[in-house]
Amino acid sequence: MCVTAVESRPAGVALTPSPGGHRPFGARIKAFVALTKPRIIELLLITTVPVMFLAAQGVPDLWLVVTTTIGGYLSAGGANALNMYIDRDIDALMDRTSQRPLVTGMVSPRECLAFGIALGVISTVWFGLLVNWLSAALALGALLFYVVVYTMLLKRRTSQNIVWGGIAGCMPVLIGWSAVTNSMSWAAVILFAVIFFWTPPHYWPLSMKVKDDYARVGVPMLPVVASNRVVARQIVIYSWVMVGVSLMLTPLGYTGWFYTLVAVLTGGFWLWEAHGLQNRAKSGVTGAKLKEMRLFHWSITYVSLLFVAVAVDPFLR
Repeated sequence: MCVTAVESRPAGVALTPSPGGHRPFGARIKAFVALTKPRIIELLLITTVPVMFLAAQGVPDLWLVVTTTIGGYLSAGGANALNMYIDRDIDALMDRTSQRPLVTGMVSPRECLAFGIALGVISTVWFGLLVNWLSAALALGALLFYVVVYTMLLKRRTSQNIVWGGIAGCMPVLIGWSAVTNSMSWAAVILFAVIFFWTPPHYWPLSMKVKDDYARVGVPMLPVVASNRVVARQIVIYSWVMVGVSLMLTPLGYTGWFYTLVAVLTGGFWLWEAHGLQNRAKSGVTGAKLKEMRLFHWSITYVSLLFVAVAVDPFLR
């Protein structure tokens, strides 16, 4: 495993929640749930279920939606748990991750590793038996890509980590489509590309906010190794490509007027925010006045609205 040697915790910070090592059952359950990073999985599911509506050109089989959603949660949860196992050394040194279950000692590294592997195995079998084996392969591929390629190989080596590592976060789009059709389509590929180009300008504003955390542990996120002006320019470039790709669905006949309207309006507001951030960065604005988190928060709203439009559009054509 490629793991940078970093002291596993700040001086004086214990790895047990109490001197006696007592770990209440309820708190332990919450800790294992926290290992799956539920807030992140919410975003993944937002890009999975609407694609199933588009693939079905209406309401997909509801049992299929339930099984796909559960399988997706288990697979992504396993990947996130394994990510925390590998990153437990730097998590202890970063403010934003200092309360994660492995850092506090609520879950041991061995428990976390076993939990992550178990979720990965269960999710693959779940998809294979209850959905289809194409979806199972895609889910397993996403898990391995996130854990091995992003966490172990890219994250601590290159500022392009989130660009290529973000491929794992694009896979739910393909999984949603394959769950319904047991095949692939250009529509799924286009939406995959939307998420691919969305991920860097979604995450880089947050990285700008917490770049001191990443610098402290030697993780070369782009805002750590480049100026705000350079990062903002990259955000604008990726944003324009993302919006352009999102508009390709309609001319190819996969969506109609409603999706197009939502894509234009939400994409236009995104570009307004991205250029605003770039203008502030060019002017040398720093600190709270840079307002980088405005784009981060809007990015979540954007992807939610866009994929809701993906689900609704088939009913309005």
